[in-house]
Amino acid sequence: MADALPRPAPRRRLLVSGLLLGAGTAGAIDEIVFHQLLHWHHFYDRASGAAGLVSDGLLHAATFSAAVAGMALLADARRRGPFPAALWWGAMLTGAGAFQLWDGLGNHKLLRLHQVRYGVDLTGYDVAWVLPGAALLLAGVVLLVRSRSRPVPRT
Repeated sequence: MADALPRPAPRRRLLVSGLLLGAGTAGAIDEIVFHQLLHWHHFYDRASGAAGLVSDGLLHAATFSAAVAGMALLADARRRGPFPAALWWGAMLTGAGAFQLWDGLGNHKLLRLHQVRYGVDLTGYDVAWVLPGAALLLAGVVLLVRSRSRPVPRT
């Protein structure tokens, strides 16, 4: 068994790694830039300022945990041997796009937890929020589909 070829990392592990790291990164960028630096909104704006801060903290903990879990799975996959980068990048872009779309359509419009900004016409903000998410999701899905037809690299 000592001279066996290294096996490629399991596809499912790479897929989950990319999805978690993509969603965690997109969520962290949203929370840091729009919640903390710009003060445009909190994750939950339908209550007091204190509840909004607590909701931001919970969102930050969730996105950070997702990113750390994704990185741990990636490190494990890299340790196991070669892996198809297109699969992982496809999953990462899919996770980021899915987070962005869910935030823009689910949180902002469906659940109305918060809006991008207040006191302005939201049309431009909504388009600028949703289109990049859709583009990330589409790019990720294209990479995932293409990665299915490529052979897994072996060293």
